[in-house]
Amino acid sequence: MVSSPLNRREVLAAIGALGLVPAAALAKDYIDLEWTDLVPEGQPMIPPAIQSLLDHDAPPSLADQQPPSHGVRTDWNGEIVRLPGFIVPIDYSGTGVTAFILVPFVGACVHVPPPPANQLVFVTTEKPYQNSGLFEAVNVIGMFGTASTSTQLADIAYALSADHIEPF
Repeated sequence: MVSSPLNRREVLAAIGALGLVPAAALAKDYIDLEWTDLVPEGQPMIPPAIQSLLDHDAPPSLADQQPPSHGVRTDWNGEIVRLPGFIVPIDYSGTGVTAFILVPFVGACVHVPPPPANQLVFVTTEKPYQNSGLFEAVNVIGMFGTASTSTQLADIAYALSADHIEPF
């Protein structure tokens, strides 16, 4: 039987899973993204300061106030990326969150209307993450891509299958 050689990512994942190398040693096996990277060039991005000026009392649902999204970026489809943000839980396993919306600022989708879909990422993880609440900033590392998802809280333009979640 002939086996194929392991690629670098498979070797690092196996070593990391055994706990032989600290996570920091594997730290650059991803692309660092910022929220501005997710908005297509030339398209508007609503900053948190302006987002908070929206009328919060008009419609009964914050999701009804979500501004339109103006496209997505496909540059990082299939890539391993790291993106910071805040957790808005969607699904739990035990006491850990297994699906959530990663948002660029505290309170998005919960206390203030959601940002455009191209500023939201739907994250899933096999290993439940024990988050400390909505105000915890995290870094999420995993496979990134465009994927249109709709929840009761917002429409979402991106997805990330998390390999690692850590406090920011």
